[in-house]
Amino acid sequence: MATTTRIQPRTLLRASGGPRYAVALAVDALGTGLLRPFLLLYGVTVLRLSAPVTGTAMTAGVVAGLVCMPAVGRWLDRGARSTVVAASMLVRVLGVALLLAAPTGNVWLFATAALFLGIGNQAWPAAHAALVATVAQGQERDAALAGGRALRNAGLGAGALLATACLTGGTTALQALAAVTGLAYLAAAALAWSVDVHAHQTAVTVKDGGGDGDGNEDGDDEPAPRMRALLAANVIYVFCLNVPEIALPLVLVTQMHASPVWSAAIFVANTVLVVTLQVPVTVLMSRFPRRSVLAIAGVVLTASYVGFLAATCLGHGWGAPAVAAVSVVCTLGEIIYAGSATAFVTALAPAHALGRTLARFQLSTGFGLAASPAVITALAPHGPAALWGSLAAATLLSASAVAR
Repeated sequence: MATTTRIQPRTLLRASGGPRYAVALAVDALGTGLLRPFLLLYGVTVLRLSAPVTGTAMTAGVVAGLVCMPAVGRWLDRGARSTVVAASMLVRVLGVALLLAAPTGNVWLFATAALFLGIGNQAWPAAHAALVATVAQGQERDAALAGGRALRNAGLGAGALLATACLTGGTTALQALAAVTGLAYLAAAALAWSVDVHAHQTAVTVKDGGGDGDGNEDGDDEPAPRMRALLAANVIYVFCLNVPEIALPLVLVTQMHASPVWSAAIFVANTVLVVTLQVPVTVLMSRFPRRSVLAIAGVVLTASYVGFLAATCLGHGWGAPAVAAVSVVCTLGEIIYAGSATAFVTALAPAHALGRTLARFQLSTGFGLAASPAVITALAPHGPAALWGSLAAATLLSASAVAR
């Protein structure tokens, strides 16, 4: 069992890629927060497209982004790091430019814009994780990955709040938001490019100082891990990311007839908890084997789903406060999962296949994120037992697979 040391802010900043890269992450997250929640609204309000057509185009963009992940992995394995991160930002600049250029009623330009935005959004996590793994190792790497997630959540939240405040301006305001988003992506790409990190510039090893020996000290002679059970489990784990955004509002508003204020409060609390606790919880849990921590995350998430099931049975008066209380447990499970999953995969990957391994992991994450809204909305009408019971059973099974 490894000992836990306090990660100093300066050390965390260096392990995260340096000050310029941290600013690039913040600017990129702010830009995404400005546009991502309102892309559907942009298609419907500004371009006058129907909601089904707009939603289909956005889904196609996400799927196309997933299809590109093997190519991103191969690019990373050729040594590129900051170049791929910058490219994931630049391709979204092109997507925003197409949004602004699309005339009213033109579904093809909107679909192409959604395609480029989808590619950039899917490519970024693997590229960022590969860059961090190139400049940091062990516990510092885990903390840096956790810090990047906390910073991204803060930027997304701030961007969404700014965008919400501007929505009263109508079509003109949405177009202005898109333009500001494009400029944010462009600035972030320039900053990321200037960091100039490549795999050959530093000794890239996956000797794991804070885990359970799942990494390889010299991965060049080792084949890429297959990780079938881990990737399958990750598809289920990632459902937790859409619980505060989709499952809880759906249950609270449509089934429990609670005020929408509860849903908003839960979402804000989730963001605040992730921003404040992601790094300290990840550092605290780094004293345990990553495989065990990932399994613990599944157990915590399972307990929260059982808690949601119990809370929905309390009736209108106590149900909403109980759901809000249990959501804190769910967020804690999310924090443990997010802090251990990418770190575990990075430790598993041999150096020569780091990019492809992270790309496959992002493929499973993206698939889970794409499938979870449809699964949640399909299960919810059949009652709380169908929704929360199914999620609890599937997540516990996934945790068992990870533990084995």
